[in-house]
Amino acid sequence: MEITTDLPRLDAILAVWADRLGPDAQGYGNHCRRMLQFCFALAGPLSPRQRELLQVAAAFHDLGIWSDHTVDYIPPSVREARAYALANGFAAEAEEIALMVGTHHQVRADQVPQFPLVEVFRRADLVDFSLGLVRQGLPRAFIRAVKLTWPNAGFHRLLMRLTWRQLKAEPLRPLPMMKW
Repeated sequence: MEITTDLPRLDAILAVWADRLGPDAQGYGNHCRRMLQFCFALAGPLSPRQRELLQVAAAFHDLGIWSDHTVDYIPPSVREARAYALANGFAAEAEEIALMVGTHHQVRADQVPQFPLVEVFRRADLVDFSLGLVRQGLPRAFIRAVKLTWPNAGFHRLLMRLTWRQLKAEPLRPLPMMKW
């Protein structure tokens, strides 16, 4: 399995958000890059356009944390992804991008026949979120190589901090970003 380091669409989007991401920029960017590698590996052959769609969805999938300063970040992430898609030549794929972002923390598999990348995206995020403990059939050596290429840089530590803060604030709603 090949690691793709050339991700121009992702890099361009993250550059626009760099100030808002602040000290979390590297950790979030590396999470997006790892996740994309897992998407590419799980999906098999992809067209250049599909690779771009995945880069757009990856860039926005957790951005609501920073755009709206919330742990309930799925709705604002979808809003930002849809706005970007409509303004940047992805209007025809805006629904697919919004579904990738909106369902990536869904517990159950989501088979959307017209949009097979939605489930690939969800599975790829789970691989990275679980630190590779959930492999989705990907070889350990590949996951390890991806993690060495783009280190965690504090991303999972940030998630733990945000989860703890949410748990203290709303103990009956500790993980609002999770969907069934």
